[in-house]
Amino acid sequence: MDIKTVLITQARSGSTRLPGKVLKEVNGQSLLEIHLERLKKCTKVSKIIVATTVKAADEIIYNNAILWGFAASRGSEDDVLDRFYQASKHEHADWIVRVTSDCPLLDPNLVDDIISFAQSNQYDYVSNSIIEVYPDGQDVEVFKFSALKTAWKHAKLKSEREHVTPYIRNNADGKGENSFTTFNYPCDANYSHIRMTVDEPRDFDLIEHIILKLGTKKSWLEYTNYIIDNNLTKLNGGIIRNEGFLKSLKKD
Repeated sequence: MDIKTVLITQARSGSTRLPGKVLKEVNGQSLLEIHLERLKKCTKVSKIIVATTVKAADEIIYNNAILWGFAASRGSEDDVLDRFYQASKHEHADWIVRVTSDCPLLDPNLVDDIISFAQSNQYDYVSNSIIEVYPDGQDVEVFKFSALKTAWKHAKLKSEREHVTPYIRNNADGKGENSFTTFNYPCDANYSHIRMTVDEPRDFDLIEHIILKLGTKKSWLEYTNYIIDNNLTKLNGGIIRNEGFLKSLKKD
């Protein structure tokens, strides 16, 4: 029987630092569309779902996703774990891939590599961001649907509801009430100082610059080397990684 792998990208227009960021355009194409068109090239993904919120402002995200030929669903703005579970529960998926739409240049080959690794080794959860060595904006999480369902049933902390996978990470490899086998997907070098995600206006400036120079079809490493070679880290360096998650931890 074929393995069914559903990729879910979370997208919303609300953002305290850069409202409407995924709908901002470069060369007449929104960051969300660039993100989705790149992910369409994943060969290990059975279906892509854009999971947005029920807020009126996010109707445009839902409608655009459908217009572009992708599946879409709407759910809780704050309980993103529930949003993911509701988006996937009727899909009969074996595996879920979680990415975020503020990462327009996410590399489909990297996504495929991590999916293949997770499935061939049968880990419950594999990510390239447990140890942060890939550029911010190339984060991929691959986990069994059974792990998502367990997390959805048992997660209680704010941080575990707002960010989908902390419950799995908090109960990894013998820790906690429900233990999951996990693995950090490695990288040959440390590129954690590179930002290809869009959280602030200067992040957008960098993404716009490299898309105008290189287009939207390069690998993550080609974009990374261009940023390093042209000293573009000065455009958006020093921004705290995963700031939203750190805020959630304070609410726990």
